[in-house]
Formats: sequence, structure tokens, C-alpha cells
Amino acid sequence: MDYVNPKLILETADLEPGSITWKSPSNLAIVKYWGKHGTQLPKNPSISLTLENAQTQTTLTYRSKEVAGPEISLEFLFQEEPQPVFAEKIAKFLTSLLPVFPFLQQLDLSIHSENSFPHSAGIASSASSMSALALCLCSMEDNLFHTLSDDEEFDRKASYISRLGSGSACRSIYPYMSLWGQQSGVDGSSDLFAIPMEEEIDPIFKTLHDDILIISKKEKAVSSSQGHALMDHHPFAEARFNQARQNIHFLIEALKSGDLETFGRIAESEALTLHALMMASNPGFFLIHPNTITMIEKVRQFRAETTLPVFFSLDAGPNLHLLYPESIIHDVRLLVETELAPLCEDQYWLPDWAGEGPEQL
Repeated sequence: MDYVNPKLILETADLEPGSITWKSPSNLAIVKYWGKHGTQLPKNPSISLTLENAQTQTTLTYRSKEVAGPEISLEFLFQEEPQPVFAEKIAKFLTSLLPVFPFLQQLDLSIHSENSFPHSAGIASSASSMSALALCLCSMEDNLFHTLSDDEEFDRKASYISRLGSGSACRSIYPYMSLWGQQSGVDGSSDLFAIPMEEEIDPIFKTLHDDILIISKKEKAVSSSQGHALMDHHPFAEARFNQARQNIHFLIEALKSGDLETFGRIAESEALTLHALMMASNPGFFLIHPNTITMIEKVRQFRAETTLPVFFSLDAGPNLHLLYPESIIHDVRLLVETELAPLCEDQYWLPDWAGEGPEQL
């Protein structure tokens, strides 16, 4: 599967200008993907929680090109400001997609994108932004050629295109939870796109909250792409990939049965393993901060004292994700407001929860 389609060429003389807007969420991997090969293919499968509040809203406007030429014609604004570095990356990405969407070189494109949370701080901003863009591109194809009327096929292609922009972005297409990567015993699982897990999880997991505690808003010193590359020669790589597959197996069983304790144990183990892999890389690097460790200790102490099912996770950054079911929100929010928020930068934290997936606006 590569979705190459040279027939998607426009009669530009008849083209009416158009505009498409999608809002797409970030996601938090419970079992982490760390290490890739080929064209954005994962070395191990992953399962993620789709978020609701941490999202990117992207508007893609198009019209016939004023000046013909094979290159991508693009204006890009992030938070209503020009961002030359981002613009260059997006133009390069769109150029790579010309075999899939050849009509892009016939158009003048304008992309306006904005986040509800800090980018490049380890909250998977690339997942929300690239999935939002992929959804806009698939909607544009359907508007112009009526080729993606089947919802399941639309989502699969959007997930595939998202993956090419950012691996984890392919998981943001689906509500509540999704799985990306070929996994033994899971029908339809693929390295090429994610698949939905909504029908495979106990209802309690649809009530999960994820309070994101912003320990640092600064851009990461080491990007996720650099971190993935360091897995190529990592001394613990194969053991890690096998561990992830095993954790996927046990996590799927826990999700089906509503086993919060096993879910939380795997989530915390995976978070710590991710950062241990970073520290054991060559060169090794740290993305966690002292306040990250302090928060983890406070969460563990709170859980021990109350026996409540509240757990932590981390993405590729210092910021802590606090996971718990809706039923204990009042107890956990007291912990957040009194013990954890003071450890955040500017006491800033983002309340979030399991979300229903992207939305076209």
C-alpha cells in the first residue's frame, strides 16, 4: 500500500477556491514507540490514549496556481505568525506526497495552524499537527475527486499520511485508544497505519483523565527524531522491542477486562523505560527535570496512602501525565492543586481526558 495515484490531476480552469479546517488531538502512548526504520515505520507496536484538549486546529486554503511550476506553493502561519523553519518542513513533506496527491503542485496553498498547548515540549505536538494536516489533505482530495466517501477508508488513508509526517500522528485519527504496529494476534494491525481500539476497551478507560503537568514549556534539547535514531545501535534495542510487544499483549487484556492496576503498572513502567533508554543511548541524554522526579515520588506516595488508581506517564519530555478514572477526580485534583501544580512552570497544567478524536470544523 502506498496510495500513489497519478490520476488525481485537476482541471484548474474550473476550480473554485476552497478551505478546509480540522481539529485533531495529541495522543499519549501508553506502550511507547521508540526506534524506527524505513519510512517512518516502528520498530515495535504501540498503544495510545487519544486526548481531547491538547489539540491542533489547522485550516488549509487552496486555489489554482497563479504561476505554474512543479514546486509546492505554500504560505504557512503558526499561531498567526510566519514560521520559516516549520514552513520549510511542511513544504518538504508536501513535496514528498506529490505521488499521492499530485494535484498539490497545481495549487497555491495556505496553511494556518494553532495549538492549545506548548509545541516541542514533549506533549506530542507533531502528532496533533501532522494528523490535522493529513485530515485536511484527505478532505481536499475527497472534495475535489470524490474518492474517499467511505469513512473507514478515509480514516485509514489519513492515518497512513499522518504517519509519513510524524509516526505517532497516525494514532491521533481514532477516538479513545488506538494501536499502531503489527502485533501478533491483533487482526488488521499494521506498521503502515493505526487501527481503532474503541470497541476493544472496557468503558472505564473512556473515562480516563490525563492531567498534563507542564514542568517546562521550553523546546526539548534533543528532538524525538534524534532520539529514535539513537536506537539504531542501542545496546538494549532488541530486548526493548521484545518487551514492548509483550507489554502490548498484557495491556490489551487489561483494556478488555477493565483492569486499571495492570494498565497503570504498564503505563509507569513504559514511561520509565523510555527515559532509561535515552540515558543509556550513545550519547546519553536527559529530558526529565528534577521536578519530574519529585512529582513521581508524590504520586506514588499519594497512591500508597489512598489506594486510589492514579498513575503517571511521560512522553519524550519532562512533563508528567497523571492518569486516573473520572470517579476519583475530586481526590486527584486536590493533589494536583496543592502538591503538583506548584512544581509546574508558572503553575501551569492542562486538564485533559480521553477524547472522541478529530473533528472537522
